[in-house]
Amino acid sequence: MASEILIGRPIYMEKLKSLQGQLDIVKVITGARRCGKSKLLSLFQTDLQIHSKVTDSQIININLEDLLQAREIGLELNNKKMLVGYNKLLDFILAKLHPKMTYIFIDEIQLLEDWQQVANALRLRKNVDVYITGSNAYMFSSDLANSFGGRYIEIKMQPFSFSEYITAYHQFAPWTFKTRDDDVNGHSLQRVYEKYVRESGFPQTANLLGNRQLINDYLMDTVYLNTIQKDIVQRFGISDSGKLDAVVRFLFDNIGCETSLRKIERGLKAAGHSVSIATLNNYIQGLLDSYLMHKCDRYDIKGKQFLDANSKYYVADIGLRTALLGHEDVDMGRALENIVYLELLRRGYRVSVGNVKTKFVKTVGKNERKTIEVDFVAQKPGEEIEYYQVALYALASEETLIRELASLEEISDNYPKFLLTMDPGNGTNKGIKRLNVLEWLADIK
Repeated sequence: MASEILIGRPIYMEKLKSLQGQLDIVKVITGARRCGKSKLLSLFQTDLQIHSKVTDSQIININLEDLLQAREIGLELNNKKMLVGYNKLLDFILAKLHPKMTYIFIDEIQLLEDWQQVANALRLRKNVDVYITGSNAYMFSSDLANSFGGRYIEIKMQPFSFSEYITAYHQFAPWTFKTRDDDVNGHSLQRVYEKYVRESGFPQTANLLGNRQLINDYLMDTVYLNTIQKDIVQRFGISDSGKLDAVVRFLFDNIGCETSLRKIERGLKAAGHSVSIATLNNYIQGLLDSYLMHKCDRYDIKGKQFLDANSKYYVADIGLRTALLGHEDVDMGRALENIVYLELLRRGYRVSVGNVKTKFVKTVGKNERKTIEVDFVAQKPGEEIEYYQVALYALASEETLIRELASLEEISDNYPKFLLTMDPGNGTNKGIKRLNVLEWLADIK
């Protein structure tokens, strides 16, 4: 196995650098377990030392997953497997404060009972810059809002993007590729993308050099089972995890599908699993809070309002889905849609499914109601809406191109519209920009 190499995470590093020195704001990095939050802190600490001339004595780095370090501080585990003794952590930190400026990094802070007392006390301290990470939204949402009065900024982190994945593979397996530019500018983007889909964007998997068995074992044991056990089973006191596993598998298998609790209940029942609506709601919220899944709500484009019904769900990492379901024959269309959704989130958009219009279509003996939708309505704060349709290929025939453009053409406003496909090259059709999705994902300008 290769020695540890830290892969740059430019989007998140840029956000951290922009917040450096804003001492009255706690910087909160959230995301799924093992998505790279700890490594991001290491990268940022190195950047501080190189570009801001920060010394080792000005950095306090605490990882609450490290039980040996927790024990040295004086923290203990209670019967809920939470660390207790936040006052001892404060004492430990206060004893190490630098007279000029101290940068404090606390990893997986949600493992500490009453952790908000620590974060808030440090935020109010002069010449202290605070950065914390956490892996469960449930433990952060109300605590952050109540304790900090809005004096925090959350940076939502994901596993590797496709662009980051390309960089990682050139670092960890240099004999597999020539240079990153060769892959970006040549024809091997498709080859790298297929590995990205079938393996994973979780950073540690790149260090496993394509060994599928090791990758699957890591994803199932270290990522999936660890998250399920700590963030859902313990939280809801689940004694039989079989139903939970069935729910997860159903949702993973139906990414990008129009979904409601009632539809999930019926689908599980057809597969031999009886799960109540209330239990389903708890399990799904647990998956969302642990960042293993994302919920994409619907937006009525004409009415300009969000809708409550028939949301879609997307998985945090396609490789994790492949490991859990064991599918060698991955549905590449839905996988691509999922990856585009995650990329839009990563680039700072609020993303929803777009309801364009409803019309009646003639079928045998009756008219059926049909909703025309666009895959994604995306908008950054203060900027104009953008529309995205995703398809594997659109140029195979004129009929295929017409079908893929149809929902975008039904939108009457003049906001930017994009069709993302695997077809080579870019173009414009009736004002709709057609882009090669791999170049878009790789951020080739």
